[in-house]
Amino acid sequence: MKPYYSDVLQFRGSHYDFGYFQGKKLIHSPILPNREKQWRPREKRHFITDPETSMAMLKKLAPQIVDEIRGLADALELNMTEAFKKFGGYYLELTLSGCSIFAGDDFFVRNYDSHPRGYEGRYIFYQPTDRGYALMGPTMQITGRIDGMNEKGLVIGYNFTHTKKSADGFMCSMIARMVLETCADTDEAVAMLKEIPHRHSFSYVVQDKRGIPYVVEASPRKVIARQSNVCTNHFHLLHEENRYRQEETRIREQNIIRKQQPSGSAYEAFKIMNSLDEGIASTKYEASAGTLHTSVYLPKELKAMFVIGLDRKPVIFDFNKWLQGENINITKIKGELDSDKPFVNME
Repeated sequence: MKPYYSDVLQFRGSHYDFGYFQGKKLIHSPILPNREKQWRPREKRHFITDPETSMAMLKKLAPQIVDEIRGLADALELNMTEAFKKFGGYYLELTLSGCSIFAGDDFFVRNYDSHPRGYEGRYIFYQPTDRGYALMGPTMQITGRIDGMNEKGLVIGYNFTHTKKSADGFMCSMIARMVLETCADTDEAVAMLKEIPHRHSFSYVVQDKRGIPYVVEASPRKVIARQSNVCTNHFHLLHEENRYRQEETRIREQNIIRKQQPSGSAYEAFKIMNSLDEGIASTKYEASAGTLHTSVYLPKELKAMFVIGLDRKPVIFDFNKWLQGENINITKIKGELDSDKPFVNME
């Protein structure tokens, strides 16, 4: 087992100032140099090709995030084209992942399964003072979110389906960020997910304080929503978009349904998702299918639990108190993984 960690960052202020704050932090971090090494072999094929179009789309859907990218650009001394390529979440390389989600009446629990080398190790609390809702959650590609909850109690997580027949569009992490910043409930989230252009095929699971979760099956060609509290890595409605082999994801889905039935609390549901013995979590890190973190969100209480690795007790965050001005005292979330590949925030 190898030790891993995620840095906890918190900021209150404008999006430009938030971007500048992050940029100054990144100057002294190995994240960007490590990203460059990973992306360079794929740059011509997978990176942004039309910055004007993508910038215009982001300005339409969530213009405040453009201000954040501008702040990052100024702090890192980048032009906006280069900054948008790194942080705009449009037409970028994808780290493949597995993932499992289960939602109860008043909680949302999610395993993020992927390869350690694609994980940034950043957990951020951000309360904007210009526009957009305050949000919390782990990051991807700096500006995006892997999962998260906003001040209205809206929660989102996503599960990978496939990358075949990709098209110009936003990455899953930027889509999650835009939903959290601009949507107050699942109705608004579903509507926005139908409007956003999607780069790849993912299921987005959204839940709010009303406790009725929706799975939005999204591909570059079609987006459709259904009500469900369980999601793994295959579509139920967009069958033509599924990958060829679905045995593992369907077995994992049935394990969740069977084992989560008797769970009556968020913590019991968390233990089922986070325990290797339950057949849902995984250590298949080399196959981009190992459980890196487990997140739990409680929309009605505005609280969250988070852990890196398996069979561990979670850190508990009181988002409601943070929104009232009480800072988080935790600076690092520590854990262990059965892998020798580091996160990108590690030397």
